[in-house]
Amino acid sequence: MKAALAQLTPTPDPLEGCARVRETIAARAGADLVLFPELFLGGYASEGLEARSLPADGPELAAVAASCREAGTAAVVGFTEALPGAPGRFANAAACFDAAGGRAVYRKAHLFGPAEQSAFEPGGSLLLTRLAGRAVGPQICFDVEFPEPARELARAGAELLATIAANMEPYAADHRLAVRARALDNRLPHLYVNRTGSESGFEFVGESCAVGPDGAVIAELGREEGILEVELPDPAPHPDAQTEYLGQIRPDLHVIVQEPTIGGER
Repeated sequence: MKAALAQLTPTPDPLEGCARVRETIAARAGADLVLFPELFLGGYASEGLEARSLPADGPELAAVAASCREAGTAAVVGFTEALPGAPGRFANAAACFDAAGGRAVYRKAHLFGPAEQSAFEPGGSLLLTRLAGRAVGPQICFDVEFPEPARELARAGAELLATIAANMEPYAADHRLAVRARALDNRLPHLYVNRTGSESGFEFVGESCAVGPDGAVIAELGREEGILEVELPDPAPHPDAQTEYLGQIRPDLHVIVQEPTIGGER
């Protein structure tokens, strides 16, 4: 699989963002999958969302789907979703497009801090969707800091983790560790794309990367705009059965709360 991580700086205009997404996809028609950061269409904000939002079934995302179809490329694009049938309510969402122009939407489950929690409705489920011939589990930014979502995706059959982010100072180190850990936890490759630039009082840190199922970084970017192109090998069983974790989880274990006693007896 050829993947491209579009580490770019968004603008507050979602239509401009759609145009840049379409241009990027067209310019990389040889890629199987292109990832764009969290809230790339319209930028990172918790106010004025009406002007920054798009409906998931609207013409703007239909145009992105058409670009994917024309290029034969799948894509994941972050946007502020205007929730259907709920005026004034929004989700921090990822639009997932396959190479035929089909669409699926994942809504961020773990909202970061009071500003996000007041602006967006949290997603109520995880998503596993087929992109570029693989079962892909998308996550959005803060989601990656919890081991449970990635583990549930792996249990459901994910072959690739894909995280789109708008991670800012002072949390760069958190994501450097979490992205590798989620790959190693589940023995899955992990694609991570983060934005650059400044917005809403935040400095975004970039550092997009591709991580192998052993937790090792395959390729990475710094903190400036850029597009990282990487080749991922075909899915294969983990070569060391002793460190293949999913098959060795002990669901029967439970916590015992016990005060220590003399001699260790209960």
